[in-house]
Amino acid sequence: MRRRNRQHCSSTCLAGGSGPPINNQARDTIQTAKLVASLDQVSKGRFLFGIGCGWNAEEMEDHGTVYETRTKKMRGQIEAMKEIWTKDKPEYHGEIVSFASMMPGPSLWQKPHPPLIVGGAFRLAARRAIRYGDGLLPAAPSAGSGSPEEFMPRLRQMAEQAGRDPQSLSVTLGGGPRKTAGTTARSPGLPPQPARWGASRQSG
Repeated sequence: MRRRNRQHCSSTCLAGGSGPPINNQARDTIQTAKLVASLDQVSKGRFLFGIGCGWNAEEMEDHGTVYETRTKKMRGQIEAMKEIWTKDKPEYHGEIVSFASMMPGPSLWQKPHPPLIVGGAFRLAARRAIRYGDGLLPAAPSAGSGSPEEFMPRLRQMAEQAGRDPQSLSVTLGGGPRKTAGTTARSPGLPPQPARWGASRQSG
C-alpha cells in the first residue's frame, strides 16, 4: 500500500477515480462535495467522480433514502454539489436536498468541477449522463447494456437529440471482451484510447 501511494503521488499522468461509481444515496451531499474537492486538490486535478443510483433498497433505507425516489435524490445531490463547487455562497432548495447559504471549500483544482462519470445499465445511465454528467460507465453486457457496437451509435443519437455534443461525453468500457476491456471509446469510427484507472475522461 505504501509503495502504491508513493507511485501515485509521484505520477503526473495517471488519474484516480471513484469506481465502481459511488452510490450517492448513502452519502451526505455537503460532506461529499467537500471530500471530492479535497481529492481533486490532492491529485492536482486528476480526480474523476464516479456516481450511480444504486440498487440495494435495504442499504438505502439504512441511510434514510427512499428507494423509489433515489434517482430524484441523486439528481438533486449533483445539482447541489455543482452549486457548492461553483458559487461563492451556495445554497440549494430542492424537493429532497435542501440547504441554506453556506461557505464553500476547499477550492477545486479542476474547473468548473471534476468530471462526473455516471455508471449503470446503458438505457438509464446514458440518459442521466447526457443530462448532468461528463461521461458514462455502462454496466456489463449481461446487465443489459449490450455491446459497444450496439450502444455507441445509440448514445450519439440520444446526445444529439438532447442538444448535447456527443464528443463532450467520455465512455469507459469495463468487463468486456479481452480486445475491448481497458479501453476508452469516444464515438463510432474513432480508435480506442487508453483508459485511466476508474472512470476515465478524455479531452474533447
